Amino acid sequence: MREAQWDKIFYDAKKWVKEASQLIIQSFQHKLTVQYKTNFSDLVTNIDEQVEQFFITQIYKKYEGHRVVGEEGFGDDTNSPEGILWIIDPIDGTTNFVNQQRHFAISLAVYKDGVGKIGIIYDVIADELYHCIKGEGAFLNDRKLSKLPKKDLAQSLIGLNASWLTVNRRIDPSILAPLVNAARGIRSYGSAAIEIAYIASGRLDGYISLRLSPWDIAAGKIIIEELGGVMTKLDGKPIDLLKQNTVFVANPYVHDEILQKFILPKF
Repeated sequence: MREAQWDKIFYDAKKWVKEASQLIIQSFQHKLTVQYKTNFSDLVTNIDEQVEQFFITQIYKKYEGHRVVGEEGFGDDTNSPEGILWIIDPIDGTTNFVNQQRHFAISLAVYKDGVGKIGIIYDVIADELYHCIKGEGAFLNDRKLSKLPKKDLAQSLIGLNASWLTVNRRIDPSILAPLVNAARGIRSYGSAAIEIAYIASGRLDGYISLRLSPWDIAAGKIIIEELGGVMTKLDGKPIDLLKQNTVFVANPYVHDEILQKFILPKF
């Protein structure tokens, strides 16, 4: 595929993201069908499913031979990164979507042979579109984002769900408590895609989470790495794009400082 064709794929992807956002906004006028996946905080709605099916229909119709992996399982069942692979989360932050009708995002990524080429995260209600084509810079709407600056942990805000600090979770709270105390502050927004996007725009400086799936992080990985940021597992090792991961994504200076000063669990 000629590199120039990525512009066309990006154009279509951006157009479909905006169209999908209108489907979501229109759904506010109707009653949602909400189901539980694994627990009461792991939700899926009929709109998640409809939006994913919208993307899949558009992609298959326009790009023969491309594969799609989506959170709701309507795409391809694949464990190989070969070829052109779209990775989509139709609504990242479904609980926020159901309870608040805000703080959720559409996340879309396109990879070729395991290399990220296009990343789009759209905070629908805020109308903030984070996007990049690899090698051409990352943008927030029409504003080009700067490379992430040198920063210390003491000056940083870290995205971290408070539930990871409780004893009934997989991390001993005493492990993360020193990190919490060393940072300027802790925030939680309930959407991995938005929290990673916030690192790109400087609203956060790091984000830690367990059990994130490919569609939670695929777009964010492309955008954050375009700006010099780092996404790894908690122990600093590379993530496996097509598997569930623990994720530690941060400004590169903050990432290094945390790995040097704190012993994070190895998952």
